[in-house]
Amino acid sequence: MLRTALAIVTVLALTGCTTTEKDVAVGTLAGTAIGAIAGGGRGALIGAGVGAVGGLLVRHLRNGYCEYRDHRGHLYTARC
Repeated sequence: MLRTALAIVTVLALTGCTTTEKDVAVGTLAGTAIGAIAGGGRGALIGAGVGAVGGLLVRHLRNGYCEYRDHRGHLYTARC
């Protein structure tokens, strides 16, 4: 279970294209690692969720603008 969660998080971290996606992926990876150390498999899942939200908040606090991708794949910048 833990290996699967870590593999999924690693893939997400490597495929993040926009800065917002990268910040969320880094937060998820950090939350998973800390959660796995603290509470095993369940802790990893909880840590991943908390880390993803934390990564998004870090991006929002950085400058107030985030990059998004529309349904056609185009990138645009807007307020978070």
